[in-house]
Amino acid sequence: MDQLNADCGLRIADSSITNSESPKGAAGEGRERRSAIRNLQSAIGYLLAGAGLIWALRGVQPAKLLGQLSHINWWLIALALVCDVASYVCQGARWRLLLKPIGEVTTLQSTQAIYAGLFTNEILPMRIGELVRAYLMSRMTAARFVAVIPSMVVERLFDSVWLAASIGIVAIFVPLPKNLIAAGDALGMIAGAAAGLFLWLAFRRPGTGKERRSPDWRLMRAVSKLFVKMSESLRGIGRARAFYLSFAYSLAMLILQTLAFWLAMRGYGVRLSFWAGAAVYLIVHLGTAIPNAPANVGSYQFFTVIGLTLFDVDKSLATGFSLIVFALLTLPLLLIGFVAFSRSGMTLASIRRTRGFAFPDSRRASSTAGSRQTEWR
Repeated sequence: MDQLNADCGLRIADSSITNSESPKGAAGEGRERRSAIRNLQSAIGYLLAGAGLIWALRGVQPAKLLGQLSHINWWLIALALVCDVASYVCQGARWRLLLKPIGEVTTLQSTQAIYAGLFTNEILPMRIGELVRAYLMSRMTAARFVAVIPSMVVERLFDSVWLAASIGIVAIFVPLPKNLIAAGDALGMIAGAAAGLFLWLAFRRPGTGKERRSPDWRLMRAVSKLFVKMSESLRGIGRARAFYLSFAYSLAMLILQTLAFWLAMRGYGVRLSFWAGAAVYLIVHLGTAIPNAPANVGSYQFFTVIGLTLFDVDKSLATGFSLIVFALLTLPLLLIGFVAFSRSGMTLASIRRTRGFAFPDSRRASSTAGSRQTEWR
């Protein structure tokens, strides 16, 4: 009998040990699965980038590329860089206006967060920098990380509306590929639907407590709570006076970016009209919209060459321009972004560990960052 009790006790102990270890093992398997997915995404991005770069460089003679450098108009290149930097300052001013419902920041602070995110995108794949800039702004405003996301959603809405409209405007002046026109139509439909949803969320009457009763299921209750918070944030943005000015800033930002690209084209010796340059920029902008390799290397060259050859530009000239404009427009992002990122208190090592999916609570992080965080004021 004593032996039976001892055996039963041993089995119970073994069972408890097994049960206590199983959640830990499941969590480990989940982390490994997520890591494998992220590695697969990165590998696919690098493969596509390599394929695009190889295609762009195929059949191009290096001596001919070096000869093109002697004909560069550096004054036009310098003006292009000024327009490019001004476009991001314009984005910072727009983001400052959209953030007013959750906190007051300066244009310099919002531009710092944007450049820190851009610097991260130049180093790491899959555009983790978007989450980095949201996290930095949540620290600056002492708001929760999720409270910053609605302002970035509105940013993307504005960009989509103006991008779809610009495709239609450019099509009036230069012939565009049917695929680009179809993409513009699809983007216009998506932007219109998103704008309608935003207006409904921004101007609808808040429901009563009875109407907003949370569902019984725990997951649905969490999703419902998040939806309510996002709706309230979007409502605050849509009803702010600065909403319409931020929409105008979005147009100014797109014009400055298009000017930067076109001036770089003219400076390199690609003699296309402004509207043809705008069409090429739209092709590159849409082609690199999907997150891939760091700095969009490979895909940027691929779509730049595709766009220029559609307007009968020699491939060697198009390839040389794709490499030069990429290097020239990336250099300010790296230099200014490095300064912005180094003053943020974050490190690339910490971002590589989290890969953008597990940033700490901004209010706790802001209290522990202390003197490590230096904001531009």
